[in-house]
Amino acid sequence: MVKPVHFFCRAPQARVVCLVGDFNGWNPAAHPMQHQVDGSWFLEVPLTHGHHQYLFLVDGAPRLDPNASGVTRNDRNERVSLIAVS
Repeated sequence: MVKPVHFFCRAPQARVVCLVGDFNGWNPAAHPMQHQVDGSWFLEVPLTHGHHQYLFLVDGAPRLDPNASGVTRNDRNERVSLIAVS
């Protein structure tokens, strides 16, 4: 089962924001986000049921999501955001 999930990143000065995670092989080119007039960045991604790890790449720099379900560590022991999809 797949559910559309909305991601928002507040980065008004950024030139490029991408969403990377276990659902796209951590590929920065897979999910570029769309700049909104209020300075936030938005993207809707269909995700399967379960927990997913992800980060925002803001002008290439990794950033945790303050609105995530939680924070965990990936295979390289780096902190990443966690979202639960049900």
